[in-house]
Amino acid sequence: MAHISGHDRSQVLLLPASVDDYVDANNPVRFIDAFVAGMDLGAAGFCRTAPAGTGRPGYDPADLLKLYIYGYLNRVRSSRRLEAETQRNLELIWLMRGLHPDFKTIADFRRDNKQAFQSVFGEFVLLCRKLDLYGRELIAVDGTRLKAVNSRARNFSKERLAKFLKAADERLADYLARLDRTDAEEGPVSRARTVDLSEKIASLKRRRERYESIKAELDRLGENQISLTDPDSRGMATAPKVGVGYNAQVAVDDKYKLIVSVEVTNEGSDLGLLAQTACQAKDALGVETIEAVADRGYFKGEDLKVCEDAGIKAYVPRPQRGPAVRDGFFRKDEFSYDPSTDTYQCPGKQELHPIFRSTAKTEWRRYENPAACKACVLRTQCTNSSPHRQVGRWINEAVLDRMEARLALRPHIMKRRSEIIEHVFGTIKQGMNQGAFLMRRLENVSGEFNLTALAYNIRRAITIVGVAGLLEAV
Repeated sequence: MAHISGHDRSQVLLLPASVDDYVDANNPVRFIDAFVAGMDLGAAGFCRTAPAGTGRPGYDPADLLKLYIYGYLNRVRSSRRLEAETQRNLELIWLMRGLHPDFKTIADFRRDNKQAFQSVFGEFVLLCRKLDLYGRELIAVDGTRLKAVNSRARNFSKERLAKFLKAADERLADYLARLDRTDAEEGPVSRARTVDLSEKIASLKRRRERYESIKAELDRLGENQISLTDPDSRGMATAPKVGVGYNAQVAVDDKYKLIVSVEVTNEGSDLGLLAQTACQAKDALGVETIEAVADRGYFKGEDLKVCEDAGIKAYVPRPQRGPAVRDGFFRKDEFSYDPSTDTYQCPGKQELHPIFRSTAKTEWRRYENPAACKACVLRTQCTNSSPHRQVGRWINEAVLDRMEARLALRPHIMKRRSEIIEHVFGTIKQGMNQGAFLMRRLENVSGEFNLTALAYNIRRAITIVGVAGLLEAV
């Protein structure tokens, strides 16, 4: 029995009459074409939407936008690879109508329209709302670290520079001492050694001068670290595998795990970023109130107060931190607060009273009971740094108390958070192979990540309603 064989390459074939016959009705490129055609790119902020009256004609921004959406959907983000695909990929030949822009034109378009990509992402969010793909009741907020175009060797912090300079000074002193000993000797071996040591000393001095200039630049900027290749990128201590990169914040809806809002920062920590991301998601979904869940890395009282004032019911576990936790004493959550009497009850069943009230300049109250603390049998388990234990209470700590009560009623919501958000990060980094940025500077990588989020949402929406459903909604 013979194998399946192809046709003779020299045989004359009756091919389809048009390129359109090669693209079936359920091909995603048909949605990309209709989606971009229905947008007002000028209002979205794209450059050169109106052709100039003179000069050489340029490419329509709509065509280049279609090219990038297709590329990010299919793990092709490089401008050179996109140029190659326009000449050999039948789907792109159909989508671009045979246009072959060069890689420089493609790359410049992404750089020049970095802010406009956020509007394109927002347009697709509105389309998903039209299709009722968002539950608009619960969102999960989290961040992921993505690599920047900057190696760790070209990222310097004040601590690292101080270590480098100290090591350089010690090695320089050693070289000079060895040079003095070698100069006292005679012979060809000592002369060769003298030349070698002199070259090492000169090289080390040049490196030391470079470190000193970087340190001076850090002092001038008032920053704690500096990156030489991508100045906006920062070392990510919480993600050592990333090294130097950015922190991409994402809010994901619970219903179909679709992204609602994205924000890229160069902050190494998630602390203080919950309200900003959650409020953007709430506005994008067009709701009055919404619930938001995040991990304990987002726990910050002022941030949670902003969320509550904005109509966002937050679920963030309180981390156990502070000197008492560090030293193994009773934690603050082991002291119960009674709002009717404005007192705390300690583990020894004694009442702690406020020693001063909050003012416009002081947002904390201190609670203590020196007499009871002095005679308490549990004192050694409570404090040893002062004559008595004090407990602080933030002026808006009732916000945190209400959130802890909500968490107690929904103990499984943190597991639900992982199910919602980790799927998104896994798909972006592994399925879409977009764990690193191709561009430099914060504004550029923000535009790049908006394209990534848009491609993720399109892929999810096609899985849920199909290309035909999306085309019907456009």
